[in-house]
Amino acid sequence: MRRIVLALLLAGGLLGLPLSPARAAAPDLSANTHIFYYPWYGSPSVNGSWRHWQQGGHTPPADIGSDLYPALGAYDSGDVAGAVAQHMKWIRQAGVGVLVYSWWGRGSYEDTLVRRVLDAAQAQGLKVAWHLEPYEGRTADSTVADIRYIDATYGGHPAFYRAADQGNRPAFYVFESLRVADWSALDQVNRDNIVLAQTTDTTKIAHFSGMYTYDAIAGATAPGWKNASDYARQHGLVWAPSIGPGYVDDRAVPGNTTPTLGRANGATYDTEWANALDPATGGLPTWVSVTSFNEWHEGSVIEPASGTPPAGHGYQTYEGAYGRTGAAAETAYLDRTKYWTTEFENRRAGSPANLALNRPATADSACAPSEGPAKAVNGSWTGGIGDKWCSLGAAKWLRLDLGSAVTVGRLVVRHAGAGGEKASWNTRDFDLRTSTDGTTWTTVASVRGNTADVTTHAITPVTARYVRLDVLTPTGDGDRAARVYELEVYGR
Repeated sequence: MRRIVLALLLAGGLLGLPLSPARAAAPDLSANTHIFYYPWYGSPSVNGSWRHWQQGGHTPPADIGSDLYPALGAYDSGDVAGAVAQHMKWIRQAGVGVLVYSWWGRGSYEDTLVRRVLDAAQAQGLKVAWHLEPYEGRTADSTVADIRYIDATYGGHPAFYRAADQGNRPAFYVFESLRVADWSALDQVNRDNIVLAQTTDTTKIAHFSGMYTYDAIAGATAPGWKNASDYARQHGLVWAPSIGPGYVDDRAVPGNTTPTLGRANGATYDTEWANALDPATGGLPTWVSVTSFNEWHEGSVIEPASGTPPAGHGYQTYEGAYGRTGAAAETAYLDRTKYWTTEFENRRAGSPANLALNRPATADSACAPSEGPAKAVNGSWTGGIGDKWCSLGAAKWLRLDLGSAVTVGRLVVRHAGAGGEKASWNTRDFDLRTSTDGTTWTTVASVRGNTADVTTHAITPVTARYVRLDVLTPTGDGDRAARVYELEVYGR
């Protein structure tokens, strides 16, 4: 049983927020929103006996180890045509494109259900990533073997998730990664897979591809999120903070002292989503991970909970969530998730328009310390004639690290004339190149004889992490300096 030990206060006064419709067009499913999914439940009718529902000494089906009661009752994770099919429909209704499957090792109960869940996910257009749980005896070496096993065994299934903007690599979240001190074995697989550590401690992720938090309480105040996000962005890593609607595990762990976090009629969930997307607390993230779809023991679920649960057990309900009552309240968190996934996708498409803004930049040289490569990505090209990258020498190249592989469809170069200097100092001949690894480069645009102050280059969309400007002929009047006021990169 996961035991969260932080006692955190709910931030913000968001009580009573309405369920607003999506404000702009967005994908039907957000491939950047992932939700933790638990396939560990069993019942006598399907499994032959109860599994998990009895946690905490309870007697299903009316009495279960949860403070909320499922709308589907004490279901079985092997009931693919019934419960699992309905789960996939609900996840789709929530606008979530990727479920993160709780996996407990080869041959485990959860492993035996994988193919059926993949099939059910495929039927709704969903993808499946992986939550590698801390089974007894798990080590770094066994985790490497597990990743290879999952890739080989399930990687050919159409519902097997591969991150399109991360080199089409599968994603593995490693729960309680801090239990293992030395993860150097991951170097065998982390080039071809995205492997995330559960932490915000950037000193503990040397062999990982990024970080997530899982904790459904911490999202209310986002401790350490800004630092983790900034570090991930600077080092080209994935940042996938976890958010949830609340936390309560009193019935699953009777007598425990674990803090709880009330739902506050939906205000908690809104606060955590807002923290995930707010630049002040680390947004925009690479992904948002939702804790959870159906971890009933911890009360962090967005799966519909019964509005009329079995009497006499003290179950909570979603009554009043976002102003909803009765049957309408049961799906309130699905619909609110859809609102937020749409908001997330709209912000990704809109606010980070210039993907190069303030990204790490390097160059062959600079005319002066005040004219280094960072000046070409600071967004201040109208700030005066000194606000530029200037390079003297033979090579004359400027290179940007976008932090992760993204889709690039348009590049803009603002030359000397755009900053108020002589138009004759505009870059005459240059190439624009992209790369996924910083080693192999593809030329996406070549310009010869340029006289324009600003050049815009619409290219066939390409996946790239690095962008490079190679200056061949700096200016048209014999001046040997290369001058670039801004190099901008856009997804479209």
